[in-house]
Amino acid sequence: MLAHGFGCDQNMWRRIVPSLAVDHRVVLFDHVGSGRSDPAAWDADRYASLSGYAEDVLEICRELALPPVTFVGHSVASMIGVLAANREPDRFAALALITPSPCYIDDGTYRGGFSRADIDELLESLDSNYLGWSATMAPVIMGNPDRPELGEDLTNSFCRTDPAMASVFARATFLSDNRADLAAVSVPTLILQCSHDAIAPPEVGSYVRQHIRGSRLVTLAATGHCPQLSAPEATAAALREFLEEVR
Repeated sequence: MLAHGFGCDQNMWRRIVPSLAVDHRVVLFDHVGSGRSDPAAWDADRYASLSGYAEDVLEICRELALPPVTFVGHSVASMIGVLAANREPDRFAALALITPSPCYIDDGTYRGGFSRADIDELLESLDSNYLGWSATMAPVIMGNPDRPELGEDLTNSFCRTDPAMASVFARATFLSDNRADLAAVSVPTLILQCSHDAIAPPEVGSYVRQHIRGSRLVTLAATGHCPQLSAPEATAAALREFLEEVR
């Protein structure tokens, strides 16, 4: 089961799905408020925290009668997967967390990469001019300035999202603190981080590894926050190796 991050949709997985689908069933979906999800399903209160998205993941598992899944979450969806697996661990065979961050805000010795003032400014900019924010932030998030088409891809994805829904999801994403949830994870876990990532610095990946018992951290020779697009071969290879281990 592949779950996309903020501002994205299931199309973000297109470069690694063919490799994974060779010998695995792949379940793709759009979070409510993203992609081609049903706008009528949107509820600002439900999706004001990551808990609502985690419940959606469990509902999909129930509705499709899925056997225990390996949940692959990108960015904020990593923590959505952690919450869902902690709530109903028997539904999960494993977790693969791509560029995860349990908390984006620096706190004492913890380095999330942003100050609270940084996040407040980011959210204010998003609210005041969402399209402009998307055009500015997407290339930063994607990295790889020598490959501008990647930044344009993410910009277009952001711009397809309803600004009001994006504002709620952004707050649920950037103001969440799921550090205390990591210790409860009881399934095999892979953490994939990039060597250079403006959103989730290397210290964050190390923190997640230290706080999820038995987890394994792999640092890809990739730049940016979306290696499934910028380094699909390396990302797919790491995931396939992990899938073989937990099969």
